[in-house]
Amino acid sequence: MKKLLSGNEAIALGAYYAGVMVATAYPGTPSTEILESLASYEDVYTEWSTNEKVALEVGIGAAYAGARTLVSMKHVGLNVAADPFFSVSYTGVGAGLVVVSADDPGLHSSQNEQDNRHYARAAKVPMLEPSDSQEAYELVSWAFRISEQFDTPVLLRSTTRISHSKSVVDLGGRDREICPIIPHVRDPQKRVLIPVHARLRHVVVEKRLQDLAVYAEDFSYNEIVIADTSLGFVASGVAFQYAREVFPEASYLKLGMSYPFPEHLIRRFGAEVEKIVVVEELDPFLEYAIRVLGLEVVGKKFFPSVGELNPDIVADGACRAGLLIDGAGPPVSAPSDVSLPGRPPTLCAGCPHTGILYMLRKLEFYHSLERSESAGIENIPGHAKKSGLVISGDIGCYTLSVLPPLSAMDTQTCMGASIGGAMGFERAGASNKVVAVIGDSTFYHSGITGLVNAVYNQASITTIILDNGSTAMTGYQGHPGTGLSSRGKPAKTVDIVKLLEGIGVEDVHVVDAYDLSLIETTVRECVERSIPSVIVARGYCPTQVKALVKPLMVDVEKCDGCSTCLRLGCPAMILRDDRAWIDPFLCVGSACGLCQQVCPQQAVVPISEVGERV
Repeated sequence: MKKLLSGNEAIALGAYYAGVMVATAYPGTPSTEILESLASYEDVYTEWSTNEKVALEVGIGAAYAGARTLVSMKHVGLNVAADPFFSVSYTGVGAGLVVVSADDPGLHSSQNEQDNRHYARAAKVPMLEPSDSQEAYELVSWAFRISEQFDTPVLLRSTTRISHSKSVVDLGGRDREICPIIPHVRDPQKRVLIPVHARLRHVVVEKRLQDLAVYAEDFSYNEIVIADTSLGFVASGVAFQYAREVFPEASYLKLGMSYPFPEHLIRRFGAEVEKIVVVEELDPFLEYAIRVLGLEVVGKKFFPSVGELNPDIVADGACRAGLLIDGAGPPVSAPSDVSLPGRPPTLCAGCPHTGILYMLRKLEFYHSLERSESAGIENIPGHAKKSGLVISGDIGCYTLSVLPPLSAMDTQTCMGASIGGAMGFERAGASNKVVAVIGDSTFYHSGITGLVNAVYNQASITTIILDNGSTAMTGYQGHPGTGLSSRGKPAKTVDIVKLLEGIGVEDVHVVDAYDLSLIETTVRECVERSIPSVIVARGYCPTQVKALVKPLMVDVEKCDGCSTCLRLGCPAMILRDDRAWIDPFLCVGSACGLCQQVCPQQAVVPISEVGERV
């Protein structure tokens, strides 16, 4: 039987057939669909964990208890989970434990472009890299076997192109493996990492790494193909596909298990070919390993260390390296004279974040103006940024507000950093008033500890939690505040207001995310207080709330073309014939109504009030 599967779907199906019993994750592109796919199997326990660290800790416990477990996350999620990841390398696993890291070369939906292959070397664990959906499907089973054979977690590294591209997978007539629970045996010397135990376990880890290196030499997915011996390519993952497309006649060493590195295999390959070329995305991980062996190799001198590769980029690098005469190779893409216009990402029409961010930007300017006038300072362009509000942002849909026209984000580092960053501004003695902006899912993920710190140290910052009842940016997955499980079934809801009160926040306000007047009043009052304050702005994601509403329209007789409404950045609003115009297919009408509140001419009205004049 054959199926057309994305890499993520193939990983999930492969894990299912491999007998996985527990699967945990935190949603993040490009990894999200792995758990979503596994959630369709009733005989697998799945959960959206509060963050990646918790997901891996649950996974470790399940593996200790004897159940095959898969934990998936995007590349920056492994940063969050790094603490337990390094430790479980020492403790071993019991039943198989596979950690999927979906890297994002090209930063399609990420804040950095890190290469997580380095985690395998740093944690001293084996790493597998599929080059298509077929291998993604098959290598999961191998990962579980290796994990159990060597008592180690296994890192399965995918990338965006593997995760989201679809290719045909031959399922091979497999049935789901029946993997009985491996009885847990109490062993404190192995599982309790006090220093005296950890020293002994480190010796075991080093010996295991040597054994894994021997295993890698004969691993069936580490494959040498000898053809034209004048040129030999070493590659793993999707980079292998690109190299093979541009140089179909060359010799290849494809590494499905890219760590530990099979030294004898590469030496054997090097003896067969005249020139070794490494094609890999991001860092020279394989290239450096080959150089350590004393072999000459061509790599990052000609192929970029930033962004995704593709056949065109590989061909261009090969030309510059003198490996390919320009135009002599196979055509790798069809020429096109069409250049698509750039389209910056925007918040959706009716997004509940828009009003908050619009008001913060407005208050940033007016607050700075008030401070300048009181200090006798002339208001000049740029002074607002120095003396007004500082908006410490976080990761979610609202991060898009950094772009015009909202321009309402000053900093953004990583999940949960908005609150700690805001406190850092305040503690550094900055003259600005500081507001932290964080989404509900991100707050549960890693904002709680930052806020506890602010309460403990009594930082005079204001935190605004944008509560839209969803992990919206990655596809509306559940989180502790939604009351929905990974399968969309009812779950226990963690009340965010009670949580805030429980950790000691004394100044808590709940506001309607679409009430600009209330938002302005509340923010103005909160930023002047000398204790931590929290504003919970509630408004549900319009793409998830199926309300029957009539769109709003612009009365052209009242509109004077001032463009005030366009400062909201709503994609439903444009300027047409020097007047504002609302796209009726995008507008969510009175469910939002922000444009009505900001229009100085009161020209935005329900469609029924405009009648035939529009």
